Amino acid sequence: MRIFHVLPGAVSETDTLPTELAPRSFVWIACGRREFELEQGHIQSTLQALHSVTLVDLHLSDLLNNQLPSHFDYTSQYDILVFRRLAAGHSETDLAHPGQVLTQPIKRGGPPVLRRIDTSPVGFAVFDRVLLTVHPAGCTVLDQYATRLLAAASAASRAAGVNLPSGPADLMLRIVNQMVDGYLDLRRELTRQLDHWQTELLHPSTRFNNWGSLLDARISLHHLDEICEDQRAAIQDWIEALAGWEVVEGTSDHFGGHRGLELLKVRSRDVLEHIERVVHNVRRLEQNAETAVQMHFSAQSNRTNDIMRTLTALTAIFLPLNLIAGIFGMNFEFIPLLHHSSGFWWAMGSMMLIAVGLGVLFWRKRYLARSGR
Repeated sequence: MRIFHVLPGAVSETDTLPTELAPRSFVWIACGRREFELEQGHIQSTLQALHSVTLVDLHLSDLLNNQLPSHFDYTSQYDILVFRRLAAGHSETDLAHPGQVLTQPIKRGGPPVLRRIDTSPVGFAVFDRVLLTVHPAGCTVLDQYATRLLAAASAASRAAGVNLPSGPADLMLRIVNQMVDGYLDLRRELTRQLDHWQTELLHPSTRFNNWGSLLDARISLHHLDEICEDQRAAIQDWIEALAGWEVVEGTSDHFGGHRGLELLKVRSRDVLEHIERVVHNVRRLEQNAETAVQMHFSAQSNRTNDIMRTLTALTAIFLPLNLIAGIFGMNFEFIPLLHHSSGFWWAMGSMMLIAVGLGVLFWRKRYLARSGR
């Protein structure tokens, strides 16, 4: 468990849960899901001391559920946001929990094949002056942002103008935005993999056999689309809840002021725009994959048509030759030119002339060309 006290221009990390807070300050309590299950009694006591309210049982179950989709819920005292983060890493700890991205190599030195996109939920409980986050074990997102927060506080102590979170809701949106950036980075990997498969599908001299990996990638794209849709719905519900917040007269811009509320709305819309960019790109990749498969089969069909056209033309050329050979092979005693000394050469010459004439005709009509127009 990590506990951060955020003051105007300063951030400090402690090891104990606070019982009171200084004016214009708030606390960030970040803990793993297993830690939260063991320490929820102490955390509930802290929330009771600071806000005279505790988390309800259903929200406790939501924060402890590692299979919950992204969603938003609220009470009159606090808000609950569950947002699924993109997991990375392949350690044994990660494998013990859902949420790792699994890859396998592809033949001929291609890029890794994305077999499954797994995510893990991160829970946020947003109070007026407390942000409680519950994350899976080994979550690098929160650790990275905690490092950034401490670095920003150190920079703020040396120079003015460094923007620290103005409140628990602002801090939550910044962490969520960092999670969405992980999905934006995943788009590049998916684009690179699908570009590789498009090249393989449309290459005229290779036979594409990696259909299982391509199908897994399309399933992963569809799964990612569903994840992003849940995220977008959760953020939209959060924005609608922000519209109902009231500006408390006499408070600072950081806590309940009009400017602070407007900044929260702007940052929320920015997070929503990032999610919509991911959704748009994922759907475009799905369309590109479908188009590449259709172009592959269209190219195979055209290649088959070219082969059949060539074989049909060759058959048409040899058909009259077989007719002449069949006529002269009939068992009749009297056939013109049959007993003539030059009959063989007349037959061969006519057959050659017919073959050349039909060959020239079919060539001009492009029946024997590599591809028709």
